[in-house]
Amino acid sequence: MKHSDRRCLIVDDSASFCAAAQRLLEASGITVVGTASTLAEAVATAETARPDLILVDIDLGAESGFDVVEALHAATTEPRPAIILVSTHDEDDFADLVEPSSAIGFLPKFELSADSIEALVLNSPRPNT
Repeated sequence: MKHSDRRCLIVDDSASFCAAAQRLLEASGITVVGTASTLAEAVATAETARPDLILVDIDLGAESGFDVVEALHAATTEPRPAIILVSTHDEDDFADLVEPSSAIGFLPKFELSADSIEALVLNSPRPNT
């Protein structure tokens, strides 16, 4: 799948991060089909927008990004979207939680790009099921 074929949902409680990520991804040809800041908004948007890629911030204020990942995984149908956890924190801080989650992996926010997303999707050892 090319960047231009990707449809992305961004789940983050920071409006400024959502806007910056949307600009960055859309400049690379990824279509951002929506943003959400809560688990309920994420599930509702995923059900209507049908993204094939979802970026989920680990720290969503009162909610856990890990809970959002599992809710999205349970709520979406085949083909399931690739779900990637993102954070400003170091990957080592969450490695023991990322591995057993339904996410295909983790990207630090400062490394976010269409190419880093594509590399993670292509090199994921787990199918999106």
